Amino acid sequence: MSHVSANTPFVPLGIAVLTVSDTRGLAEDGSGDLLAERLTAAGHRLAERQIVPDDVYRLRAVVSAWVVRDDIQAILVNGGTGFTPRDTTPEALVPLFDKAIDGYGELFRQRSLATIGTSTIQSRAVAGLIDLTLVFAMPGSPKACATAWDDILIEQLDARTRPCNFVAMVRPQVAPCASRQATSDQYAANAASGATA
Repeated sequence: MSHVSANTPFVPLGIAVLTVSDTRGLAEDGSGDLLAERLTAAGHRLAERQIVPDDVYRLRAVVSAWVVRDDIQAILVNGGTGFTPRDTTPEALVPLFDKAIDGYGELFRQRSLATIGTSTIQSRAVAGLIDLTLVFAMPGSPKACATAWDDILIEQLDARTRPCNFVAMVRPQVAPCASRQATSDQYAANAASGATA
């Protein structure tokens, strides 16, 4: 079970919110509102917010422009994760990932089971790391966005969460989690002594 370390400072991240929808504008974007409110309430900074239509290339264009910005460490994408012909968010994002975060989708579906039952298998929530930017995609309903943020992301985007979190991966100046540091220290010690793994 994770816990918050009292000895570790909170590190605010720049987080962008991207809503994928053919029908919503900012005035109707309850999911984007929810994510923006939750991340700022947690102490992070809303770096940018946009809405794009369900289009692979337009979605990739926005994400690609954001991942090269120094002020954005994480991108929250909501919408386009179902099974209709227009749901192409995973197809747009997965080829961009340097590393996939498979556990995110697995945990999201496990957490959703209690509220939507077996319909959770129709959620194609995905996440990954692109260069030094985390990208988390979730379904477009406010309830799904609340599940993603409240049950997973609020902890994993907090440098104080132990035993580990993602902050040191996108903010290299932040000390890694104790378990990662111990592994790195042991590897360095083994290398210095000539031991092999």
